[in-house]
Amino acid sequence: MKLAFSCVVVIAGPLLVSGAFAQSAPAYPVKPVRWVGAFAAGGPVDGLSRAVAQKLAQRWGQPVIIDNRSGAGGTLGADLVAKAAPDGHTLMTGHVGTHAINAALYRKLSYDPVRDFTPISLIAYMPFVLLTHPAVPAKNAGELIALAKARPGQLNYASAGIGGPTHLIPELFKTMARINVVHVSYKGNTAALTDLVSGQVQMMFSNLLTSMPFVRVGKLRAIGISTAKRSPQLPDLPAIAESGPPGFDVTAWYGVLAPAGLPGPLLERLNAEIAQTLGLPEMRERFVPQGIDLTSSTPQHFAELIKSELPKWRKVVNDAGAVPE
Repeated sequence: MKLAFSCVVVIAGPLLVSGAFAQSAPAYPVKPVRWVGAFAAGGPVDGLSRAVAQKLAQRWGQPVIIDNRSGAGGTLGADLVAKAAPDGHTLMTGHVGTHAINAALYRKLSYDPVRDFTPISLIAYMPFVLLTHPAVPAKNAGELIALAKARPGQLNYASAGIGGPTHLIPELFKTMARINVVHVSYKGNTAALTDLVSGQVQMMFSNLLTSMPFVRVGKLRAIGISTAKRSPQLPDLPAIAESGPPGFDVTAWYGVLAPAGLPGPLLERLNAEIAQTLGLPEMRERFVPQGIDLTSSTPQHFAELIKSELPKWRKVVNDAGAVPE
């Protein structure tokens, strides 16, 4: 297992915390904070982690060390955080995979996504785009569904690997649309997109950041976005639900978590400081063009989201018969 470590450099002194937090919360942080990313450097989890961590390091006057513990679908990093001390000095960016999908995908998961963590705040939602090769005669989700029904089992969709969002979102789409398309798994998003561009497969769900460059030059066609409403970044791209399965609404969500048992005053402080960080203009200028919707939440809302997502993805995993690679 290859581990990647880097330290977010503190480039300014600590900012003042509001009087309420200063009076109710213990001194924090008193040492460098470890921020675990359960996936490799370069992806959305890593980018969001580094951006938020850098701003908090400036606020706190303490280094925030990004610790990328990739492997096993994010289970290695999540397990490390689950077993850490609940003192706020170990945090992580979790997402729909680590805290919803994995509970259904792995029979013997080493952590409980609800019991073993303190949800602090959501930080982002990221939609997916339904892509086709230009040779596919479908201009929207409804036309693609009609084509798939006319040619059952003859269309293929690519994914970045078994059990991830790019595998399970199209499986949900298949179930809701009642179509038969064949899954082709690749080792990573780049390999999957490469074969989609070459026409080896016909369709794929991918994120805006990696897919839109191919769409803009005509190598791929974007025919729908996975959210219930159109994206402000792509107002001309219809939501899949407009012509496809009614109610289709899927996004990847990301949030900050600590080990279970984080003290209430510290939870309140971290929640407020993360919300302030996400509201900075430079944060939105960086991520909104990438199709990433920055958002904060209460700890309660984040906890309820995780609980609601567990049965949803359990059904999708079971219907797909997905097993870890």
